[in-house]
Amino acid sequence: MATEAPQDTDIASTERIELFVRLLGAHQQQVHRYVLCLVPNAHDADDILQETNLFLWREFHQFEEGTNFVAWACAVAFHRVNAWRKQRSRERLVYSDEFLSAVSTELVAGAERQEERASALNKCIERLPPQHRDLLHMRYGACQNIEDIASHQGRSADAVYRMLSRVRHALHECVAHTLSAELVR
Repeated sequence: MATEAPQDTDIASTERIELFVRLLGAHQQQVHRYVLCLVPNAHDADDILQETNLFLWREFHQFEEGTNFVAWACAVAFHRVNAWRKQRSRERLVYSDEFLSAVSTELVAGAERQEERASALNKCIERLPPQHRDLLHMRYGACQNIEDIASHQGRSADAVYRMLSRVRHALHECVAHTLSAELVR
């Protein structure tokens, strides 16, 4: 039995599924934290997140690639939170609609700022000399303690602390400069 060549629509569908999984995986924690800020009970927040994920999957055909997935997902989650609140309308509500709207706006704006900072940090790390990137990787990527890094590099722990301090300061300055330069554009 010969297998047929995949159709263009099959390939496009597979790519679309992979895009959804990649975006949801990359931003799931952000959306979860967003829901947790709007709902007082972690169990309810988990249920709302699952409903949100199902809706995102069913309606992913409406998402335009290149737009802000987190903003879209948080908007969907916000509607799910409101639906949850209406179901629980007989219970005493902790938050007013105005409060939830204000918190939602701040959370989405904060997520966007966090993404901008993370992008700037990645750019700044790429600009570091290789030995500084290696030091950051050992300390934060591989979670090595200072003493092990010092032993590996043949330096004192104090010297490694000072070097990390200088690298972190340089990254802080670079991120601040990068973000302010992007604001000017």
